[in-house]
Parts: sequence; structure tokens; C-alpha cells
Amino acid sequence: MKRTTSWTSALGMLPPVKRRTKIIASIGPACSDDATMKAMLEAGMDVARLNLSHGPLETHIERLGQLRRVAEAAGLPIGVMADLPGPKVRIGQLPEPIELADDSEILLEPGNEPSHAGHLFVDYEGLLTDVQLGDRLAVGDGSIVLQVIGHEPNALRARVLYGGQTQGRPGLHIPSERLRLTTPTPEDLRLLDAMVDHDIDFVALSFVRSAHDVRRIGLEPSPRGPLVVAKIETQAAIENLDGIINESGAIMVARGDLGTELPIQELPHLQKEIIARCIALGRPAITATQMLESMITNPSPTRAEASDVANAVFDGTSAVMLSAETAIGDDPAHVVATMAAIAQRADQAFDYDGWAHKLRRGQLLERQGQDSAVTDVMTLATWQAAKEIDAKAILCITRSGFTVRAIARFRPRAPILAFSPEDRTIRQLSMSWGATPIKIDRIDDNVITVHRVLELAKLQGHIRTGDIVAVLGGSSATIGATDTLRMVRCP
Repeated sequence: MKRTTSWTSALGMLPPVKRRTKIIASIGPACSDDATMKAMLEAGMDVARLNLSHGPLETHIERLGQLRRVAEAAGLPIGVMADLPGPKVRIGQLPEPIELADDSEILLEPGNEPSHAGHLFVDYEGLLTDVQLGDRLAVGDGSIVLQVIGHEPNALRARVLYGGQTQGRPGLHIPSERLRLTTPTPEDLRLLDAMVDHDIDFVALSFVRSAHDVRRIGLEPSPRGPLVVAKIETQAAIENLDGIINESGAIMVARGDLGTELPIQELPHLQKEIIARCIALGRPAITATQMLESMITNPSPTRAEASDVANAVFDGTSAVMLSAETAIGDDPAHVVATMAAIAQRADQAFDYDGWAHKLRRGQLLERQGQDSAVTDVMTLATWQAAKEIDAKAILCITRSGFTVRAIARFRPRAPILAFSPEDRTIRQLSMSWGATPIKIDRIDDNVITVHRVLELAKLQGHIRTGDIVAVLGGSSATIGATDTLRMVRCP
């Protein structure tokens, strides 16, 4: 039963500065109706996540169309991300929620049959040969931990070290070095083809272990194809991080499985490192898992959860993600609004001046290719000029979104207005830190286009007559290097 608490009255007046950190919210049974989707958009949802691990493909395609229809009616932009299942090992369907008690024993048997409290079926054929005595296995988000204590003829016997309640079809985390599965799986590729046919904006690739895994997905570069979001959730991914970042369009710090793979005390430090390296290379970084989990059933987050969201913003994350909180929670729109309020307040306290100085010049110019190097230099110059002259906004003219992601690395104080004629680019920029996507009908020569975007920005109330703004774009109408910067006083 959904609460009817007004999120605006519950949270009070939001800070006046526009939020820079984006919010990704998962769509599920709790928010599958038009009214709730609209409320989530109005509360601050920038990107909707469709978790393809749960439910039939047809349902997700229907929700993709529904989200776009609701967003268009509300006049609010929305990006949609399809999260592929990957080689995720899952427990057979639980007909009802079960409680796994501490120190109890259960059987784990290969198969897809329905499970119950004392006997869990696992959809991994190599379970009996790959998992060894003493291995620790985590259920769901990792709060339930099992240890293998024996072999039966057709099953493993495990003791519940840390118990709890689980439901549905939760994942079973097996140490990645034990698994012989590869990503993307044939099922991933089948689902991907269907979602690409429906112009999906982002595709999240699970269980990535190397840059080769990302290349195997075989998509056209954005905006002709969706941006690929590589999920960092294994020890191998940490070891191959630079290659994965270079091959991906964005990165997700998937703290659930990552926190199970590695010592928990390492997770906060890895989060900071991954985010910093992503942003330096112009890739949006997403922080995910258990951010406001208590709000699945509670009207307010814990103090620790509020601090977790704020600290992710201080780390420089581009977006924070909600999972079960909105997919199956009591009040999805209220959760989004709470996340928005915390992130918006943290944005105000962000160290804008200090951030850019942390980015080593060498990192900024690591990309290969002349066009990329030109864009790196031009965006650095734009950040410095906008800072010195206290520009009221940075206007980016882009086809692919690359220019916007490049300038966003510096976390400028000035708002970023992102103008593009490409529908998919507009939707993909919904994930980019600080960017306000604005659709234009075309890109002409630089002088004409600059005049057009100034007029449009003024018409929409982003800037006023007399404001000094930076306008960043290319000298031609084709996709290529960002090679033109103009400091302009708005007419």
C-alpha cells in the first residue's frame, strides 16, 4: 500500500541551486503505473533503469514506451537504461519470502525448480564442480552469507553464517575466480538486440572482467547506438580497470557484488578511485547499491544512508542509483525526492575549485587521436576561462555528447547547457553531471548556431540579457573535434 505523504511537504523547501548530480531509479511493480512514473520524474528521476534480470522482455519493452510517453506528456526529459542480466547465478523462484536463520543448514542443488527455505535450486550447471568446501556465497545484495560445508550426491550442503529474509529470484554470488561463465551471454545478446531495436539509450553490462567483454557487445558508437555502462563488480574488473573505462561509455560502481568479492574495508577507497579515474577520462560514473535501502519500507533514510549519498557526491560521482527502493518500495516518488534533496544539498557543498586541480594533466590527455586531444585542450581552456570571468553558463553544441562529458570532468560552477539535434544524445545527456539537455533542430555554421542557442537559452530562462557565457562547439556541422570557444555577452 503506497503512502500518500507529499514529498515536498515532508522535505521542506529544496535548495534554490539546480541539482548537478543525476538520479537513476529502477522501474518495477511499485512504479509501473503512469501516475507514479510521472511523480518520480517530477521528484527528480533523470534516468529510468529496466532490470532485465526480472520479468519478461515484452514487459520491459512496454515500460520503455510507457516511460517515454509519460515523460513527453510531462515535458520532462528521460533517459532509459536496460540492465542486462549477465552471467548472474540465481536461485530458483521463491513462491513466498523466506527467512534463512543464522547457523541453519540448507541444500544448494543445480537446477531451475522453485526453491524453499531448506532447499535452494541454483541455475548454474557447474555448481558441484566449481564451488569448493569452505567457499563463502552471498545471497541477494550480500546481507545473507552461506559457507559450503559438505557435498551430497546431487547438492552442496551450506551453513547460514549471516541470515535474513529473501524473496523472488535473488542472485547467488559465487567468487568470480570460480566461475567459468563469460559476459555478455547469449541471452544478453538476445535481449540487447531487442532493446536496441526500440532505441534504448543505455545498456548496462554485468560481470565485466576485461575490456574484451565490453568489445564483445558489438554496438555502434553513440549516438548511433546506446552508451555502454560497464558494471565494476569483480576483482578482475579492478585489475583491468583502465582498459574497461577506455572501452565503455560510462561506469557503474556496483557495490553489492564488489563488496562481496573484496574485503569490505577496501570498498570506500575503491569507490573514490574508480570515480576519479572515470571522470578524468570523460566517462560518467554511477554509484549504486543500498543507497537508501531502508526506504523500501520506511519514510526516512538512516543517517548513515544520507551520509553515503552525500559522500558519493563529494567523491565526484555523476549519478546515484536507486534499486529496490523504487522498484518494490512503498513510495517510489518520495524516495526519489529524498535522494534529490540530499544530492542537491551536497552539490552546494562540493569542492568545485579543488576538484579540477586534482585531475592530473596527464590523465586529461591520455586519449588517443588528434580530435580527442583538441577537445581535451579546449574544454580545459573553457573551464579556466569560465572560472576567471565568472561566466553565468557554459553552452555546449554537440552531436554525440562528447563535448559535454569532456567539460563536465572539471565540475565547473557554471551550469552546463547541452544543445544537440540528436534525440538519443539528448536522452543520453540525462546521465551527464550538471548537464541540462536542450533539443535544437540542426547545427549550422558556428556563427548561426551560436546565435540560435543564445536565443533559446534566454527564452527558456537559463540566461539573461547582459550575462557573459562560454559557448563551446565545433567549427563544422559534422561530428569531430570541439575546436571553437567563444566568450559572449548575451544580447
